[in-house]
Amino acid sequence: MTRALGTDGVRGVQPSIPRQSAHEHGIHRAENDARLSAELASVIGGARRRAVRDGDRQIDTAHLLHSLLESDPEARIAVGDGPQLARLLGYLVQRSIGYGLRWQSGVEDSGAVPVPADPSVKETAGFSPLAATAMEYACERAARHGGPARAADLLAAILVDRQARAVEVLGRAGIEPREVLARLDGVRGSDAAH
Repeated sequence: MTRALGTDGVRGVQPSIPRQSAHEHGIHRAENDARLSAELASVIGGARRRAVRDGDRQIDTAHLLHSLLESDPEARIAVGDGPQLARLLGYLVQRSIGYGLRWQSGVEDSGAVPVPADPSVKETAGFSPLAATAMEYACERAARHGGPARAADLLAAILVDRQARAVEVLGRAGIEPREVLARLDGVRGSDAAH
């Protein structure tokens, strides 16, 4: 706490805690979305921290993929084991160099989904337009299966658009998104059978 002079000249107590920006508020609101499982809210929190640490303005699909792989065993299984997974994680860790530098100057948007007339709508939520669309798709996918969105739903959602940064990184690591989707659908199908 710090003491400062008020408008009336009397010292008052002002909190030293910075106010939360609208950008951060939107992300935290997404983390508390009732349509998300606790595990997925944790994944979003990890992606938010990674975006902040990388100095990026928004969470994009590569941040989400990285956080999914770090925290969700089902996502790692769907992507596959061995050298390809190690290569993928290596590319994601090295985001601050190479193609990651190219990404810092632009917004992740494939153009497949119309961007709202007010571009700050998606930015306020803290996600790139493509990542925001993936979040919505993950919630819709989960609703069809009768539950809150899980990490597997988000992984499937970020693989749908071939222009996603996550898909680009998967390709560089030699991982075919369609194969990952097939494994995810197989896991979802076996969950439904039990």
